[in-house]
Amino acid sequence: RGRPPRPGPKGAKGEPPWPRGPLRGGGGGNTETTDNSYPLTEEERQLREEEETFYSAPTNKHGDDDAWGLLSGVAGNVYEWYDFAVYGLLASEIGAAFFPQSSKELQLINSFGVYLAAFVMRPLGAVVFGELGDRLVGRKNALAFSIVLITVPSVLMGCLPPYDVWGVASPILLIFLRMCQGLSVGGQLAGSYVLSIEQSSSSNRGFRGSICDASSVGGFLLASFVTTCVRSIYTEEQVDEWAWRVPFLLSLVLAPVLYYIVTKSKESKFWSESKDQKETEDIVRESDPGCESKRPAVLDLVSSPFRRRQLAGMIGVLSPLSSSYYTLFLFSPVYLSDLRGYLSETQAGVINVFVLVCYIFLVLVGGKLSDSLPHRMDLMRIGLPGVIVAAPVMYGMYESESVVGYVLGQLQYAVCLALMQGGMAAWKVELWMADPTLSYTGVAIGHNVASCLFGGTLPLISTYLSFRGDNILDAGEDAYGETQYDPSILWPRLLPGLYMSGLGCIALLCLSFVIRHPHDIRTGEKKMRDATEKRMRKKTRKLTRSLKEGHAALEGYLTSASHSFLGSDLNQSPSKQMGSFGGPDHRQGSPSSYVPPGSSMGGDAAAC
Repeated sequence: RGRPPRPGPKGAKGEPPWPRGPLRGGGGGNTETTDNSYPLTEEERQLREEEETFYSAPTNKHGDDDAWGLLSGVAGNVYEWYDFAVYGLLASEIGAAFFPQSSKELQLINSFGVYLAAFVMRPLGAVVFGELGDRLVGRKNALAFSIVLITVPSVLMGCLPPYDVWGVASPILLIFLRMCQGLSVGGQLAGSYVLSIEQSSSSNRGFRGSICDASSVGGFLLASFVTTCVRSIYTEEQVDEWAWRVPFLLSLVLAPVLYYIVTKSKESKFWSESKDQKETEDIVRESDPGCESKRPAVLDLVSSPFRRRQLAGMIGVLSPLSSSYYTLFLFSPVYLSDLRGYLSETQAGVINVFVLVCYIFLVLVGGKLSDSLPHRMDLMRIGLPGVIVAAPVMYGMYESESVVGYVLGQLQYAVCLALMQGGMAAWKVELWMADPTLSYTGVAIGHNVASCLFGGTLPLISTYLSFRGDNILDAGEDAYGETQYDPSILWPRLLPGLYMSGLGCIALLCLSFVIRHPHDIRTGEKKMRDATEKRMRKKTRKLTRSLKEGHAALEGYLTSASHSFLGSDLNQSPSKQMGSFGGPDHRQGSPSSYVPPGSSMGGDAAAC
């Protein structure tokens, strides 16, 4: 339809070689066809239309590289992730304070379980802050509110009495305060991304986004530095009793400064335009009773097939990034000190600080490179296979029992991870920039769902896999009652790294076949994908035609065979027919010729 007929080798003159009409379904209705192929369902048609709208959306021309917007995002990220990471780095001390009746292993697992509780709240925080940032108060005010929301729980955690004083109420309050922190972090990082990238020029988004990511790592670095100083200044007994509270109480010093920086920044011009548009839409709704009422941003997001696909692909791509982030900067120090006993907590913290400093530099380099490449995902396609290989290699190098091996193992993993994360912040925002009223919500939900599913569960899964590897390698006890392990087998020690490699494979599939990005136009990927789909549709038409021809030939053969069988039976006498079916003379009788339907038959045939 809509195309002039082309002469073909299998069609008559002036007839197209493909069959007319739909190849599936019954035709009619509101179905549409693309390139004279199979009809599209309503969801497929909507998906195709939304994809074309996504590619044809106008580019952001409001980018002026505002410094205050970038500074507010950087300062907010440093503070938020400092408060959030302090808990993970002090997990063993917090576990001893609030879960004293458990063994050391169970204390660590319980502490990481509370750590997971904060991640469970992050998707809810993404929904709440997405609504605030997209529809209600704007990006800047949402960021300011998130700083206030995370400061109060951090200070209260530093003042919370241990289990020996308040009993079971202490761990319950600890979980509640961590959930409040998770609610705040669920919207803060996405807000800093959106505010910074929307104020960036198109040629500088990757680098400014990498600064935001580096500031998040800077929060981890600050937390590692403070906790290392606390462990160095105070004795181990003092840290276990009360000194672990010092990093939480430092929030009172940082919060006012960061709140001032955020309030000095400008609001995103994208938000200003969407706010004016929203006010106009509200006037139209009030004047038209039959118009659909305004829906929350999250419902607008999940009601679209194209946005659902983008969201699922984004979560899949972020799965190894979220887990790798916490593996490298949170679980590795605990693994080397508490689980394996290769290093003291202070030594593991020093190595962690060194790797964090190197990683910040590598992320900035990766962000600058992502701006110079034709496609935003080119650098990600280079770094992701490296992450898949480097994760088990890092755990293998931990078994070298050498400080050089520990540092090199983490550095080679950090290089691959930085290549993937360098342009990731800009990539996240560019996936949703076609609709400014959903940018905050889309980035926040995609980022935080991935962090909840894969980042929050990472310490528990890695700890379990580590213990599982110990059980596989358990070779009994020696004369002194200490557990001995088989040194000839290495692969059980690689189980946490192999888990990371599996997530990397999922991300590679999503990056290649699920996600759509605006740079697909300028690199020709959209044309190549359309040509591939067209070729597949052509093969589908050819296969369907062959199946129809085969079905018609088989139906004709069965019809003629049934006619032949019935005709031979009708020409036999009743006695011969009885013999042919039930008597010993079923092979007797001369063959008869086929009697066409409608011809006169003998008496025997009529009687039969």
